[in-house]
Amino acid sequence: MNTYIRSGIDLELYNKLIKEVKPIAQETTREEVISEIGSFSALFDFAALSKKYDHPVLVSSTDGVGTKLLIAQEVNRHDTIGIDLVAMCVNDLLAQGATPLFFLDYFATGVLSKDVLLSVVQGIAKGCKQAKIALVGGETAEMPGMYDNNHYDLAGFVVGVVDRKQILPNCSMMKVGDYIVGLESSGIHSNGFSLVRHIFKGLGINYNDSSPWNNQLWKEVLLEPTKIYVDSLLPIMPKVKGIAHITGGGLIDNIPRILPKNLFANIDINSWKWPDIFLWLTKEGKIEKKEMLKTFNCGIGMVLIVSPENMQNVKNHFQKHGEKIEIIGKLDEACNPPLDRVVFS
Repeated sequence: MNTYIRSGIDLELYNKLIKEVKPIAQETTREEVISEIGSFSALFDFAALSKKYDHPVLVSSTDGVGTKLLIAQEVNRHDTIGIDLVAMCVNDLLAQGATPLFFLDYFATGVLSKDVLLSVVQGIAKGCKQAKIALVGGETAEMPGMYDNNHYDLAGFVVGVVDRKQILPNCSMMKVGDYIVGLESSGIHSNGFSLVRHIFKGLGINYNDSSPWNNQLWKEVLLEPTKIYVDSLLPIMPKVKGIAHITGGGLIDNIPRILPKNLFANIDINSWKWPDIFLWLTKEGKIEKKEMLKTFNCGIGMVLIVSPENMQNVKNHFQKHGEKIEIIGKLDEACNPPLDRVVFS
């Protein structure tokens, strides 16, 4: 007699896991959340919150963690990858000037593992706490044959809000001479790992080996979670003309996404110190600098466009919040802007 469990789907285990996920999610809840984990959909009462805005606009974003997941799965460490998932989504939301509100996740695997799922969800909850958002639900899909054993994939979904007049980037206000400000990253974040894995495979390096820095293992260096910038960025939004989240495409591809057509970014490549991991990848991976700048964040997790008159206030704000920043360039104008829209001098 054929049954669902004989096909590889254990609904009893799934239902037990959902019961254990509920209290983890409840630790992130907000007063606007009026549904429980396990409902067919999530409910968020937006009525009272909307009154704080002249013209509230909902903002949504979805993202994943890419092949960084494969490193986490290879070394069997799953407690930080959920933070990456939240960070990749909420940092994109910040680039629109929005305040994130709630989050959902999608976890797909071949065979459910209680320990792995709970570790991932705990990381997601930790990221939600950092971002001050509610984990309101998600989907756990067990698909034998679609994924190998011990392999899983993740996707995240976030919704936020911004007043229409505060939506970023504000390209019409950008001018020649505006500062380009870089906020420090916490490492590689969650982009470029296909190249990282290719380099490590070519060099025969095991992720459990020691790295050259502070007796850290490579897995600790590479799985350092993506920084979440909600606390430091939200209070300063009115002083900022544009925000670029430095994700896939690096500095070269992401900065032009927030610039008007008549301006380009003139960046001083020596204005910030590249973290050791990026110098190591450049040297040992034999990667040209332009390729590095197009693939990785190279130590800059977010880029802001700030007017000269607001620069001191912005600088004071980030110093107060313990956020390391550097002025890495200025906006410039040309009749024929360079094709890359970013020039490194």
